[in-house]
Amino acid sequence: MMPYPPLGTLYAASVARTAGYSVALFDSMLAMSEEEILPQIQRHKPSVVVIYDDDFNYLTKMCLTRMREAAFRMSQIAKREGCVVIVHGSDAVDHLEKYFAHDADFVICGEGEQTLVETLGHIFKKDRGKESISGLAFVCDGTVYRNAERAVVKDLDTLPFPAWDIADIERYRSVWRKRHGYFSANMVTTRGCPFHCNWCAKPIYGQVYNSRSPRNVVEEMKFLKLTVKPDHIWFCDDIFGLKPGWVAQFSEEVIKQNAVIPFKCLARVDLLLKENAIDNLRKAGCKTIWVGAESGSQKILDAMEKGTSIEQIYEATRKLKQAGIRVGFFLQYGYPGETREDIDLTLKMVMECLPDEIGVSVSYPLPGTKFYENVKSQMHNKQNWTDSQDLAMMFAGTYRPDFYRVLHKVTHKRFRIAQSVEILKSVIVRPWSVTPAKARRLATAVYLRATLSKLENELAFLRKQ
Repeated sequence: MMPYPPLGTLYAASVARTAGYSVALFDSMLAMSEEEILPQIQRHKPSVVVIYDDDFNYLTKMCLTRMREAAFRMSQIAKREGCVVIVHGSDAVDHLEKYFAHDADFVICGEGEQTLVETLGHIFKKDRGKESISGLAFVCDGTVYRNAERAVVKDLDTLPFPAWDIADIERYRSVWRKRHGYFSANMVTTRGCPFHCNWCAKPIYGQVYNSRSPRNVVEEMKFLKLTVKPDHIWFCDDIFGLKPGWVAQFSEEVIKQNAVIPFKCLARVDLLLKENAIDNLRKAGCKTIWVGAESGSQKILDAMEKGTSIEQIYEATRKLKQAGIRVGFFLQYGYPGETREDIDLTLKMVMECLPDEIGVSVSYPLPGTKFYENVKSQMHNKQNWTDSQDLAMMFAGTYRPDFYRVLHKVTHKRFRIAQSVEILKSVIVRPWSVTPAKARRLATAVYLRATLSKLENELAFLRKQ
């Protein structure tokens, strides 16, 4: 478990507070059940409850049915307590009628902060009609209306820092240190992504890309060092440091301001190979970079319109390791047209590059993407995953869904075994380097090896179905 405060929600709360509204937070990340919102509503007695998805959390973009059901339930509880209910999130935009049927009064479409402030003005001050608020959807006389889209904020430096003071930071710190030995907080430096990966949903920002200045980001890091005191930062941008020259300026500024905090981020392999990016990231405190490797087949990367090459994946991984930066691979199986040979190329890439971590999923069609349009005729009743571990194939893949679930396990086991082999090699050369953690990994590898054959036989059987 690596819980982070809902950053998008904290931004919205901060903007609303700057506009003169009092705010409080019910943090569903730390809740066991959505029912826990009731005592918070009874305690604070709000006139308005805003169910605000964290736009910077990838789980939000996945539009999971479990999250939708939780939003429905919280809407119903808030409405029963006499509150006006505002909902913001990509899933709500895709399913306006469903959210209105579950007691939402307004749905914010697109970037949310300014639309939220104007909607609050409509509710409390009657200073404008709801029909005039860009980015707002509502029901009038039984008909759903969706106003014109709102333009996104281009100068992100004008936004206040997130309202960190309303989050239960000490509870997050306790969970992190108990489970991981350190405390990580989250930040974001950009909004949007200009690239065209055809499976990637962009319901909030579309193709636009706007960036905070390096100085503004470093100012927030200084603020966090004094207040939240994290041991580590996760920069949850879709792509960190895309703007030419940004990483170099950031590295220089964070060192000059004595604001360095160890961090991880997401990046593209092609961008990592430009402008001395890897060395500048290392100097700035970067410890881990996750990249969207996706597939070891150039044919599949091209079909995805990824815009990167297999050679760039290998080269970026090699250079990151040389710089002492950990590497994580996001992998995706099941894209249309993927064959047994393509899958084998992906496994080969993982074994040869041997990143420090992997995340394995299957292709997941989301509304608004070219991929979704290409396969929607193959989709039936199930339109969304229940949770992030679902891994259901919702279109006609090359193989049955059970095949990909077993492939997921085989990939992880082969990867962990390969990592253990490297540990064993290092221990043979340097016996004094053995640590309890390494010993546990080596012992686990014995179990993994013993259980892998059965899974590989099952995979071979499913491949023939």
